[in-house]
Amino acid sequence: MILVLVETDASGAIEVSREALTFARSLGDAGGGIPVDAVVVGDVADALRDQLATYGVRTVHRVTGDAFTSYAGAAWAAAVQEARRQAGSVVVMAAGTPRGNEVIAHVAAREGVAMAANVLSFGGLAPFVVTRQVVGGAALEEMRLDERPAVFTVAGHAVEAQPAPARADAALVDCAPAVSESDLVARVVSTEEPEPDLSGSLRSARVVIGAGRGAGSADGFKDLLELTDLLGGSLGVSRVVTSLGWRPHHEQVGQTGSRISPDLYIPCGISGAIQHWAGCSSAKSILAINTDAEAPMVTKATYAVIGDLHEVVPAINEEIRRRQG
Repeated sequence: MILVLVETDASGAIEVSREALTFARSLGDAGGGIPVDAVVVGDVADALRDQLATYGVRTVHRVTGDAFTSYAGAAWAAAVQEARRQAGSVVVMAAGTPRGNEVIAHVAAREGVAMAANVLSFGGLAPFVVTRQVVGGAALEEMRLDERPAVFTVAGHAVEAQPAPARADAALVDCAPAVSESDLVARVVSTEEPEPDLSGSLRSARVVIGAGRGAGSADGFKDLLELTDLLGGSLGVSRVVTSLGWRPHHEQVGQTGSRISPDLYIPCGISGAIQHWAGCSSAKSILAINTDAEAPMVTKATYAVIGDLHEVVPAINEEIRRRQG
């Protein structure tokens, strides 16, 4: 049995959790039809249950109770461990989100097994071998998971979320884990909404426009923001931009910011230091705009335009507007 921790929002299972379910289903198929179960913390509405059924989930383990009114990583791990016991799962996994990585790390510690984070693919099943991102995504590593349960997280956009060929039952069962006071020592006590993102979530954006020191100043983002709007994307910036106070920290891409996996990343005026590359290396295509033809970002990019972003970006915007009529 394969058990997947599914994170949700107001619209249902978040995209990276649906990707994790797709990954789990392919793993189950490779193993001869191993069923996939899901564990969800919180109420399971009919719409969510229906959505999980379309992704091939056999059973949904619903976790509710006073201990789960706010997020606590250790308590969620207790829930996942109890759901694993109920299902008899030999694989436990989640999307490689901040919560997914924390909870699955707790589960691995409780089970006394190794954990693989940010897995991209799997190889043989006997032994079970996975390929994962390491060194901030700058390198790949093959890792054998000999112990059971096999415990890992899936890197964002490692696979495309795809409904199952055939709908499953998604039978609903309640999961009542034993939660101790120590499981609740570290927990969320309040939340604050971030400053509005011009075009939605940076982590899930399919197009990201990047901006670095080449923007020149806090007033140098007008054309970049217009390009972001024209392409329906999100703006992401380098660490120097946030350090200088030109843009808010929640827009930062890199080792100490967001890790993105868009279909297209357009870094403008970003040299491409390893810390920034750690956050954007999973982009499917990169179009770098930079005055330095030898900049690391340019040499690693799929395509590059050598020029001043303040000349190149307005020209791109004008052409897009012309084609849009």
